[in-house]
Amino acid sequence: MKLRLAFITATIMANGCAVKQQTPPRKIRNYDVPPQVIYRIDDQRFVTLENYRDCHHGTTYYNDTRQGIRTKLGTDSFENYQGRLINADPSGQNLAFPASDPPERSSPERGSNMTVLYSTDGGRSFIGTYYMYNSWQVFRDSADYIIAVTSDRLYIASKVGRTVDDFGVDQLPLNPGIDLRKAYPPGVRGDSFLASRRPNYLNGLRTPSGQEYLSCDPSIRPTNLPEKKK
Repeated sequence: MKLRLAFITATIMANGCAVKQQTPPRKIRNYDVPPQVIYRIDDQRFVTLENYRDCHHGTTYYNDTRQGIRTKLGTDSFENYQGRLINADPSGQNLAFPASDPPERSSPERGSNMTVLYSTDGGRSFIGTYYMYNSWQVFRDSADYIIAVTSDRLYIASKVGRTVDDFGVDQLPLNPGIDLRKAYPPGVRGDSFLASRRPNYLNGLRTPSGQEYLSCDPSIRPTNLPEKKK
């Protein structure tokens, strides 16, 4: 295992995959649906899914009503993460939200890399670093991950294999303002290990609300969906 130090573009950070510059802007349809809170950290901090046609296709925003923060995370991305997510920094400065793909999307010929957006300034801004590599079925594979945030660390844990009950864990430093796409500052280090050798690494880590998996009500659907062509 090795630490995930990767250079990525702003497009990768927001959407989990690169888009060519000449690609025309995607036309966004306005759906008549109310925002859904799909992940709650506490009463003031949560992620909403908005302008969605279903639970897998919409736009997500990080909200902090106490600080007046509202930051876009991406479109057709975070709402599709199927793994475990723990935001446990008591200061609220460090946060993480992993991207994924909708279930119908696959890349059997060329695997996709997925990013986790992290913040060290309370959600005012986010930077991305890869957490998943070369997956041809991202939606399914995201269920094999645990991502946890503390006051000074970002843990990215992935199953070693389908038949092995163990996780490979990357422990990344979350110093204020750190850019994990670049070499660490002097004296700052990360680590990699098997969860079976440090079985207590997540002990005491808890999202304040208790939520560790995303939740969306699939019965809420827009009434202004475009009619299918006959």
